Amino acid sequence: MQDIKVAVTMDAQLIRIVILLFDGYTALDVIGPYEVLSRLPGAKIYFCGHEKRRYKDTYGLELKADYSINEITEADILLIPGGFGIDNFLRNKEIVDWVQKVDRTTSWTVSVCSGSLLLAEAGILDDKDCTTHWRRKEQLKKYNVHIRDDRFVQDGKIITSAGVSAGVDMALYLAGKVAGDDAAKTIQLGMEYDPKPPFDCGSPDKAPPEILERFKK
Repeated sequence: MQDIKVAVTMDAQLIRIVILLFDGYTALDVIGPYEVLSRLPGAKIYFCGHEKRRYKDTYGLELKADYSINEITEADILLIPGGFGIDNFLRNKEIVDWVQKVDRTTSWTVSVCSGSLLLAEAGILDDKDCTTHWRRKEQLKKYNVHIRDDRFVQDGKIITSAGVSAGVDMALYLAGKVAGDDAAKTIQLGMEYDPKPPFDCGSPDKAPPEILERFKK
């Protein structure tokens, strides 16, 4: 991969964005940020997996990794999505070492949902402010991190986001950092991202007890 720095203006310049895939990823963790970041001027997305093959989300949706971790060793932006499959990577030394290696080359390293657990396992979140899906916070607390109850959290070049849909907000924020607020606003308008959910039940603080109870089964 050619060594080209991240664009910080609207001038066309290659931005290498590497998204890690694995079986059991959460679809919106990948597709939400992809929809935002692929619209950046000069963006090039690299879907990368432990092996070069197709990976399925929990419900069978397939995405293809055109590159293996042996082929990609650097990036301008590294994005780690979440999903139940992330737990299989936490004790995978080859994957953890790869995340550490790529992070040393990035301008931004970001995660969605439980993807923050892999960053924590790699030591990238040591003593940093961060967040994750509300059901994963107890698991993340086992690491040397400072968990915040925010939609997304920036600490230096690291940005972590809360669960699933929060990845879109995180990606728009990142787009503003990379290409400027006007570029990010243009992306938001093009996506018509103006959420007005029909229910006010998007966090455990707002959910009624009987709904929360369903997640304990």
